[in-house]
Order: sequence, then structure tokens, then C-alpha cells
Amino acid sequence: MAKAIDPQSSMAALFGSRLRKLRDAAGLTQTEVGALAHVVGSRIAQLERATGAKPTLELTRVLDRELVADELLIDLWPYVYREAFPDWSQAFIAYSARARVIRQYSSHAVPGLLQTPEYARVLLSMGHSLRDAEHLEERVAARLDRQVRLTGPDRPELWVALDEAVLRRPVGGAAVMRGQLERLLRMAEEPNITVQVLPFDQGAHGAPAGSLSVLVMPDGTEIAYTEGAHHGQLTEEPEEVEQFSLTYHQLTAMALPPLMSLDLIRSVLEADYRAASIPSRSDRRRLAQQQLQQRGGRRLRAGGGRIPRRRPRP
Repeated sequence: MAKAIDPQSSMAALFGSRLRKLRDAAGLTQTEVGALAHVVGSRIAQLERATGAKPTLELTRVLDRELVADELLIDLWPYVYREAFPDWSQAFIAYSARARVIRQYSSHAVPGLLQTPEYARVLLSMGHSLRDAEHLEERVAARLDRQVRLTGPDRPELWVALDEAVLRRPVGGAAVMRGQLERLLRMAEEPNITVQVLPFDQGAHGAPAGSLSVLVMPDGTEIAYTEGAHHGQLTEEPEEVEQFSLTYHQLTAMALPPLMSLDLIRSVLEADYRAASIPSRSDRRRLAQQQLQQRGGRRLRAGGGRIPRRRPRP
């Protein structure tokens, strides 16, 4: 017999308890519910026992619909999801899930809302509060679930300012960084997303080490959040939030304009993280000159023009 789960022990346990009661009321087995949700029956068993990875939002919606839960499971999901994160970040995640404007500055890493799975996995694997490999996958899944809102009907306006060091620090190696920078360029094409880069040549600035976020809530109030390697602080006091907001606007004023920022990202992508099979511009130019010379063609000038071959004197 399966070990009894105390619904009060965690939000995941409460979710599992409600799921089991809904399944029993529907007269379905775990295998049957799994078939309806397009997962194996053992996955339903894990959810009911609050073991294994936590449910994704997509799976929760399917279960809620198939078991006619009237959004009971959907209402529980945000609380289950936030358990995958450290206590000090859970309040910020709850606020950001409702914010209509999200402004973020980061000095060390691409913000979670724009991370690729590979990049996120590397960063989250270094967390001191990480318990095991299963906990890591829970956090990666939860972080990726947060990104769904960026392209949904209630998508917020996201404005991200990155220190140039974020682009040049090879998190996970060249392949991971290549995918991450390419994702930044793709996401910056969305009408609600703006990316700026604060270049090295701007020198010192007043931003806190780590990251700074300023959230604008639906009622117009603002909330600030600062985060370091192993700590975070949420600020709701209007005067303090105003100072953080001013700091953020000063950073974006020092940063490159959006189009120039994207050009810099492309430049770093090509210079620092290009695939071994893709030659650089200088390599392509040298190859073109060699091919022209081998065919008896014309050499290229340094500025891109052609140098005509000299005819032999009579």
C-alpha cells in the first residue's frame, strides 16, 4: 500500500491529494488518467504521492480539464511551482507573474525569463540550496514555465539591460553560449521585449552587484527586487523603490540603444562563440582571395575593391 501523504506537508502534497480525490470521484485509474493527459500512469502516481518532478502548467491544465476540476488544480499550481525555488525568491516570482512591466538589469547572467534550457541548467546546478538531480530538473522546468507568459495573451512588457560581461562569460561553454545569444536575438524581435547592453567602456556605475528588477503591477505600484549569488531582497517601500527605479533608468541611459545592442550581441556571437565549422569574416575573406588567385582571378583590396592584374610589358 502506498504511504499516506500529509496534504499539509507541502503544496505539492496538497496538489497530489486533490488530484487523487478528483481521480477517485471520476472512477478512473492512474493509468487511465495518464492516457487522457498523454503521460504514463506512473507519472500520475508520482504527482499523487508528491514525488518526482512537479507538474508543468500544461500538464496541470490538461488534468484540470479532463477531471472537471473547475480550475482547482490550476489555482494550486503557482504555489506548487514556487516551492522549487528558494524561499527568498518566491515572493518575487509571485509578483512578476502578475506584473504588467518587468525591468531587469543583470551584471552576471542572462535573466531567467530569457534563458535557454541548457543555460538555465548550468546556472541552477551551482545553487547551494540544490538537493539532487531531480530537484535541478524541477527548477529548470519551473524556470521554463515562467517564460510562457512572455508570448501569452497577458504578456508583460519586458525591458532587459545586460552588462557586457554577461555576453562574454562562457557559461557552459561555446555551444551553450551560442544557443543563448541566438535566443536573445530571437526574443528581442518580439514587440514586447527590449534588450540593451551596457558596454565595458562606460566604466563604473551605481548598480548593485548581481541583478536588479523593478516591477510595475497592474494597479501602477512598483516593487523592486535585488539578488546576489545566494540571497535576494524584495522592496515595497515607495521611497526605496523610487531609488532603485532611478538607478535602473540611469543604467539604460548609459547602455547602448537597442539596435546597437543587438549588433554587439551578434558581434560577440561571431567572434567568441562561432561554431568550428563556420569561418569568421576574416577567414572567409582570406579563403575568397585564395580561390581567386588559384583561378587566376583578381586579389581583393583591403577596402573590398579589386586590384587588376598587371599585364606583362612588351
